[in-house]
Amino acid sequence: MLLSKNEKTKSGTIFSLSNITTVFLILFAAVVIFSPSAKGLLIQGLMKVGLFQPDINQSDKSEHANSPVSDIFFKDGKENIISISDLKGKVVFINFWATWCPPCRAEMPSIETLYQKLKDNKNIVFLMVDVDNDYAKAKKYMDRKKLTLPVFTPASAIPETLMSGTIPTTLILDKKGQLVFKHEGAGDFSNQKVIDFLQQLSK
Repeated sequence: MLLSKNEKTKSGTIFSLSNITTVFLILFAAVVIFSPSAKGLLIQGLMKVGLFQPDINQSDKSEHANSPVSDIFFKDGKENIISISDLKGKVVFINFWATWCPPCRAEMPSIETLYQKLKDNKNIVFLMVDVDNDYAKAKKYMDRKKLTLPVFTPASAIPETLMSGTIPTTLILDKKGQLVFKHEGAGDFSNQKVIDFLQQLSK
């Protein structure tokens, strides 16, 4: 079947590069919005090109920086309770997250890398705190993703000065139990600056 000149023009207009690109971007945006996994993968990709780097040099500049953190309690999978005061003398890396949170999912592999590099340092403790308070679901997620990070749930209220409701939120406490770093949102915690920072605090 032959197309007239006008029909060819219309066909060419419909399938122009601009239109195809627009449709692709709309479909891509829809997938990212409605699929947590896709959004997580997008953020992971952006991490690989250098975005989402936590500014470890800035640390926490709020009024609560370098002040003792009030005692908070966490619970592991065996119902054992651990508190911030129990961990005095150790550097504590705390990450508040949830299984449904795309930025949390995105940064998890980088935290796993950090953990693997520092897990033998007895002066550094990692607490991956599921804010949904569902240990079984959180542990199942970790196992499915082949992550070995230690999972905890809150066993007491978390002060808003530490976790205002934004997840993920990452805190680092020094050996005195003082807040020395706070980061809200996804971050690439596998970078060398974070590793060096934790190692220096642990000495």
